[in-house]
Amino acid sequence: MADDGLTHHRRDPIKSSVGNVAAQRRRQNAVTVGKERRESLVRAKRLCRVGTSGDSEVSIDNDMMIDEEQSILETQASSAVEELKSAVVYQGKGAMQKRVSALRELRRILSRSEFPPIEASLKAGAISFLVQCLSFGSPDEQLLEAAWCLTNIAAGKQEETKALLPALPLLIAHLGEKSSLPVAEQCAWALGNVAGEGDELRNILLSQGALPPLARMMLPNKGSTVRTAAWALSNLIKGPDPKAATELIRVDGVVEAILRHLKKADEELATEVAWVVVYLSALSNIATSILVKSDVLQLLVERLATSNSLQLLIPVLRSLGNLVAGDSNTSCAILVPGHEITDKVIEVLVKCLKSEHRVLKKEAAWVLSNIAAGSVEHKQLIYSSMALALLLRLLSTAPFDIRKEVAYVLGNLCVAPTQGDEKPNLIQEHLVSLIGRGCLPGFIDLVRSADPEAARLGLQFMELVLRGMPNGEGPKLVELEDGIDAMERFQFHENEDLRNMANGLVDKYFGEDYGLDVPTE
Repeated sequence: MADDGLTHHRRDPIKSSVGNVAAQRRRQNAVTVGKERRESLVRAKRLCRVGTSGDSEVSIDNDMMIDEEQSILETQASSAVEELKSAVVYQGKGAMQKRVSALRELRRILSRSEFPPIEASLKAGAISFLVQCLSFGSPDEQLLEAAWCLTNIAAGKQEETKALLPALPLLIAHLGEKSSLPVAEQCAWALGNVAGEGDELRNILLSQGALPPLARMMLPNKGSTVRTAAWALSNLIKGPDPKAATELIRVDGVVEAILRHLKKADEELATEVAWVVVYLSALSNIATSILVKSDVLQLLVERLATSNSLQLLIPVLRSLGNLVAGDSNTSCAILVPGHEITDKVIEVLVKCLKSEHRVLKKEAAWVLSNIAAGSVEHKQLIYSSMALALLLRLLSTAPFDIRKEVAYVLGNLCVAPTQGDEKPNLIQEHLVSLIGRGCLPGFIDLVRSADPEAARLGLQFMELVLRGMPNGEGPKLVELEDGIDAMERFQFHENEDLRNMANGLVDKYFGEDYGLDVPTE
């Protein structure tokens, strides 16, 4: 997943330098969130139940149809494909209407259930007839029905989606300006489902030229069309290869369209555009640098401040985090202490930390961890804000995944940036304050966890305490919180790095001479 020579991420700055090292973390998050979308309401694939033309005949029918036996639907699908086959070869009077009627019947069957009879349709040979119905010069009604059928077939399993390969060139061709908006949008929907299947099909779509016409569909202010195009593009560029994201950001008018939609669009459209920004900023350093120079940060912050839509806040917050997680020069350019936008960034992150939604708390902590991994001035921004008290409380009360992100923030606040693999310089004032406010038990709990990354983070913070607390107080504080016991569990641990870290700390700070110079009580 490397790109532009960036093969590390910014998640381990307690012991490493804070430099141009954020790319992998951003990409990992992009892949993770792509998988999350597959299980969420905003799925990577979307079944089309109501058409782009607003066809009122299309209904989800009634409960009887929803609960209809799958075998009956499969039989109906096979019959409908046979009817379509007859209609395609028929050349007599009313041939066009016959084809449209046959297509409409197949489309209705494929739209009726959450589990459409795709396999039966494919076995009956639907794809070849649908491709014929996409031929140029066909009436819009025919093109729309054929594309709709293909959309729902593409929403199926991987092998079912791959069956669309013969249809891809025509679906892409109908994205062009000569197509009506409903037809172009339905074709974009079908291609979005194909792109949502995975890298192999994404690469085929990119090689066949799907990206430029989809990008152009994002440029107008026509809400439904732009929304579908943006969703399809977010599937198409989601990586892990950054080339598509870089290609998209370079399409004339795309940056301006993104800014316009983020500023003025309704929340549903802004949500889809924000997902495009997520993948642009996660995967392409070129796209990130272009976005940073635009007004996108201001618009993201405004959306975070004013919206209560979880569907919108998640991609907006992730986009903000990706921009902040750029290299140190980017972070410094974005977050200038004393600037109004910088204060607003911290404010909206505090809002998200207070949210009832677990995902917003975790995302906000991730963004703050990257800010805290930056300059001393960036650390001070968080240390002096309302975020600190919230973070300290979350460290002891939140679910494990949030506590781990919070620990990165608090740990990063206590160390100054260093060069290379040098031991980090302590910011003793921050360390003493955080220990005084009770954060040590939370880090020792991480040492006891089964998660190697969390355990390493806990051990790193413990080393800061042992080395950095004034008057040699560190060892006693660690002992009082049962930190020795937590470290000794690594004495024969299978993870060599953790074993060496823990044993090294025990030997150095709790060796044979430990306690001899302390008077007994």
